[in-house]
Amino acid sequence: MRAPGWLTARPVAHRGLHDHARGIIENMPGAVAAAIDGNFSIEVDLQLTADGEAMVHHDDTLGRLTEGSGALLGMTAAQLKAVRFKDTSERMMSLGDLCALVKGRVPLVIEVKSHFDGDRKLVTRMSEVLGSYRGPVAGMSFDPDQVLALREKMPALPRGIIAQRNYDDDYWKKLMPAQRRDMLHLRHAFRTRPHFVAFWVNQLPAPAPWIARNLFGLPLLTWTVRTPEQRERAGALCRSDDFRGFPPLNLMRSALLKS
Repeated sequence: MRAPGWLTARPVAHRGLHDHARGIIENMPGAVAAAIDGNFSIEVDLQLTADGEAMVHHDDTLGRLTEGSGALLGMTAAQLKAVRFKDTSERMMSLGDLCALVKGRVPLVIEVKSHFDGDRKLVTRMSEVLGSYRGPVAGMSFDPDQVLALREKMPALPRGIIAQRNYDDDYWKKLMPAQRRDMLHLRHAFRTRPHFVAFWVNQLPAPAPWIARNLFGLPLLTWTVRTPEQRERAGALCRSDDFRGFPPLNLMRSALLKS
């Protein structure tokens, strides 16, 4: 299976087309609606709840954008839908809520967040919800095991690996050395069989994504494009990008027409 053409046909709004200054908060319904209005694809994050639901939220704990604290994994979907956000009256969505809002009007690119513990409940719930959804969707994760789960549970769903050149910073030190080695240079690729690669724009160019794109024909997306300079770098190497933090819509549409 090859990645579908729609995956690289337009830029991807990272966590929706959000703008905190205007009260449009990432991964919230308003950010999704703004991306739909702009005819952009939408990237969102999925987190697992205590009762096995898939919720649209980036962080695995409350507090950065919300009132309260605690791990999402320790709360139910009903509890999370009741959480108040600091700068919006909107509430956290489930994956089902997201699908009902988008209704197939633009593509969804869903990041499966992971605790790197081998738990595949989130992908299982994702497969249940998407089984009745008819719009264009792709799934991706930093965790090769979650990409493998996507391959096994939803083989017809376009799947990708999110990657970077190295995993040496403090965030990744929680992983076992063998896990980090498996992620380096896309070593897992013959097992996970990704259809595309989403690579950190600040670490491009790099050998692994070059090989994936030029030798194996995998589309290369980038994350996260925040400045015109990063957009120029991404445009020189990729077919599409994942942007946020600046909405130069004319620039984005112009780049899209030239790709």
